[in-house]
Amino acid sequence: MRAFFLLFVIVGVLCIACAEEAVDSNGSPYTFRKPANFPEAAYTFENNPVTQKGFELGRALFYDPILSADSTIACANCHQQAAAFADPVHTLSRGVMDRSGTRNAPAIQNMAFQRLFFWDGGVKHLDFVPINAITSDVEMAEKIAHVVEKLQRNPSYVTKFNEAYQEPPSSQKMLYALSQFMNLMVSANSRYDHYVRKEGESLTTAELNGLQLFTSKCSSCHATDLFTDGSFRNNGLDATFEKDNGRERITELAEDKGKFKVPSLRNVELTDPYMHDGRFKTLEQVLDHYATGVVNSETLDLILKRDEGFGIPLTIEEKANIILFLKTLTDREFILDKRFSFPANSFTK
Repeated sequence: MRAFFLLFVIVGVLCIACAEEAVDSNGSPYTFRKPANFPEAAYTFENNPVTQKGFELGRALFYDPILSADSTIACANCHQQAAAFADPVHTLSRGVMDRSGTRNAPAIQNMAFQRLFFWDGGVKHLDFVPINAITSDVEMAEKIAHVVEKLQRNPSYVTKFNEAYQEPPSSQKMLYALSQFMNLMVSANSRYDHYVRKEGESLTTAELNGLQLFTSKCSSCHATDLFTDGSFRNNGLDATFEKDNGRERITELAEDKGKFKVPSLRNVELTDPYMHDGRFKTLEQVLDHYATGVVNSETLDLILKRDEGFGIPLTIEEKANIILFLKTLTDREFILDKRFSFPANSFTK
């Protein structure tokens, strides 16, 4: 696992070596700015404004396996830039000692606009998201207090925390720094974005047909230019949920059984496998599911219930056009942005 991680980051550095850094209108690449076609951010920036030093500390932590119990797993193992910070290798997340998780690792993008996190919405603030991975027995299997102890013994991190916060390493500032790094992971420069913002981009006839079909058949859940409404829904994958009951695990409400968070479709071309358990490898399989594979259950979303059956009627041509449109949501600038890449010059073992 560690060998694969190091190989990945080396390849990633080579791939993005020629990419340009994203810079805001004031000339700083470390200022959060809301894209014109996005809703307002949900993150509490008044408590944790992004700074260059805070961001760079978060970047170092994100790529450093020091956060895991045996120093083999970093955040970047399951969240790889080339895949919009999803995991293109594993169906289910993999942790220390090659332990298997129970769900697919979601993409990390546009986190500042989210209010609930993970497939079941079990975390309500971005600052607390890393705690789940760090303390999970099947992911990093570490204790927050021990991570802080390791950081306090590391001269490089003592310097980085002092530069960012003028104090020694602490759990709060560690989490703040990781949030600063993730908050700048804004993906909003796809062909679709340039088209909708009238920035000189055009879509083909098939892509526009796909957009029209998407708007009429998919946008009830994948809403706004975030391409998610942030809700939790049962999309007809299973009839029973003994293996994973989804949102019900958090709310303890029977009405939430089998419901999972609606994922954003930004960069969806890159973020396979799909669904909370990674059961589908291709977009074609996803649309086939909605067209003919929806399974009924007590909490199945009403959108998927029809008088003549279940699902969303789609012809072969309609599915092909929708996929062409979805590929216009791929943001090449995001996956090549050097700000988010492996920090070769500051990585600490």
